[in-house]
Amino acid sequence: MKRWFDIIWWAALYLFFVFILQNRVITLSRSLTVQFCYLVFIAANYYFQVLYGIPRFLHRKQYLLFVTLLITGIAVTAALRVPLVVYMNSHVFPSGNNNQGLIDIFYSSLLNIAIWTIIILSIKLMLDRMRLQQRLDKMEKEKAKAELDFLNAQFNPHFLFNSINSIYAHIDKHNPTARNMLLSFSEMLRYQLYDCNTNYISVDKEMSYIRNYVAIQQARKERVQVCLTVGDSVTGFFITPLLFIAFIENAFKYVSDHEEKDNRVVIAFERKDNELLFYCHNTKETRNGSSIEHKGIGIANARRRMALQYPGRHALNIVDHEDIYEVTVNLQLL
Repeated sequence: MKRWFDIIWWAALYLFFVFILQNRVITLSRSLTVQFCYLVFIAANYYFQVLYGIPRFLHRKQYLLFVTLLITGIAVTAALRVPLVVYMNSHVFPSGNNNQGLIDIFYSSLLNIAIWTIIILSIKLMLDRMRLQQRLDKMEKEKAKAELDFLNAQFNPHFLFNSINSIYAHIDKHNPTARNMLLSFSEMLRYQLYDCNTNYISVDKEMSYIRNYVAIQQARKERVQVCLTVGDSVTGFFITPLLFIAFIENAFKYVSDHEEKDNRVVIAFERKDNELLFYCHNTKETRNGSSIEHKGIGIANARRRMALQYPGRHALNIVDHEDIYEVTVNLQLL
């Protein structure tokens, strides 16, 4: 769709150059050729800036380098147009007034290419800004709705924690597993109720929540080998809360339960430079000759949240084989 939009856009601009900005002194055939050459050089500058200059310098607020690159690109294409014009005047359109000097050709090319490149880039940047603002507005609305749904759904947390404390007191002290599971559950609940009402949270708190969840699941699934690895570098930064828990929940929900074969869940977090790497793997089993599929809205919600909170700064890869299910996420940190 975008490719067709680009083709229509450049075709419309070409027709505008030819029929609206046409120099009446020259013939239509010559105007078609001249304006096409201009369009090629303008498009070259535009795509160079869109694909390299804007993301590499402008988005990183390196404005001087961006302006320098923009001017350099325009000057190079203007210089490249000079021999092309000389050749066209000598061999393609030899008749007419072809006494324009090389310097004049260069400055004329520089001015025209610069004006239209800047105009088109400005239009693109304005449109991108409008789309970004629309996306931010949508995120705010979705956040407000999620908070409202959360408030409507939650019950009195003080009553809940008092109940948990009462249950904990009645558990036999000789049953440390049950007491520890209840404490882990209490900490998880406290985290969800009090700490997650924000866009970003300390990764240390998020890892503590995941450790508690994995500990509870590990106690429940005795035949499953669980390996949770959190690298030493995964500390001291902020991420969106509860972003990975859907994948981990699915891993325990759909992990195999063979009596003789290995059943395992492997979860790993690692930080490399400015990226957080997440890996989740679980074995699957087949029933009635077909593999059990990971279903539910959790994965779809996780995809959506990544798209909203980390647009263009994340990579999600899911491998769903007959006997294993793997999720890999690369997240560029803020």
